[in-house]
Amino acid sequence: MKLIRFGSSNNEKPGVILENGEWVDTSNFGEDYDELFFENNGLSRLKSWLDDNAETLPKIDKSTRLAPPIKKPSKIVCVGLNYAKHAAESGMTLPKEPVLFFKATSAIVGPNDNVIIPKNSKKTDWEVELAVVIGKKASYVEEADAMDYVAGYMLHNDYSEREFQLEKEGQWVKGKSCDTFAPIGPFLATKDEVTDPHNLDLWLKLNGELLQNSNTEDLVFNVPQLVSYISHYMTLLPGDIISTGTPFGVGLGFNPPRYLKPGDVVELGIEKLGSSKQVAKAYTK
Repeated sequence: MKLIRFGSSNNEKPGVILENGEWVDTSNFGEDYDELFFENNGLSRLKSWLDDNAETLPKIDKSTRLAPPIKKPSKIVCVGLNYAKHAAESGMTLPKEPVLFFKATSAIVGPNDNVIIPKNSKKTDWEVELAVVIGKKASYVEEADAMDYVAGYMLHNDYSEREFQLEKEGQWVKGKSCDTFAPIGPFLATKDEVTDPHNLDLWLKLNGELLQNSNTEDLVFNVPQLVSYISHYMTLLPGDIISTGTPFGVGLGFNPPRYLKPGDVVELGIEKLGSSKQVAKAYTK
């Protein structure tokens, strides 16, 4: 299945994309796509409900705003330097184990919402990433069992303010968590929709220029390794997001570096997971 949420901010409803490409409203199912939904076998129950009700569901106009495909996950766990070429362009040594940091969930927005360049920002950067959504509570999971805990996958642009991230004291989280810095979607593709998450093309364009162009086969640590590793340091809850890192081609890696300015248009996509588009806007009160 392909799960979507739609509607204006704070008035968002659940839906799905049917196999024929139609968007339909699943509000009558009675549940939004949140932690309780995933925890209580919601994907299986929704699929069975759709088998009986899909033909009678209200259709959604495709000009409607798409919202984040999941509602209020407890956390976004990000993985740094997880593509070899990106580590090289960042001037950093390839890690021997996953580099973890958090991104505040208040940064989450819809896939095509504007990205707001933060107040006093000079170095706002882009990062196309494969996001993994957890389907059930995961604690001390063995790598061999890790895929059993995956609900599906999404497209994520892990926006980053490099001065806040790298030149300020403390952890990376300050440069990762600004409002609008986590557009996700357009949809959540359930695990059955993606045969091999380690062979997906991913790309990003800035004002029409292709800057990131790679494949998830270049991941240093793969999805089972990440789910298992992270679950040994914290409990992953249903609906949680693991953002698996970005390939080469970020603004920081250019000589001289390139960063976003108001009016820039960022387009990105991942094979089987759709595409998104954000317009950069200056911060205003």
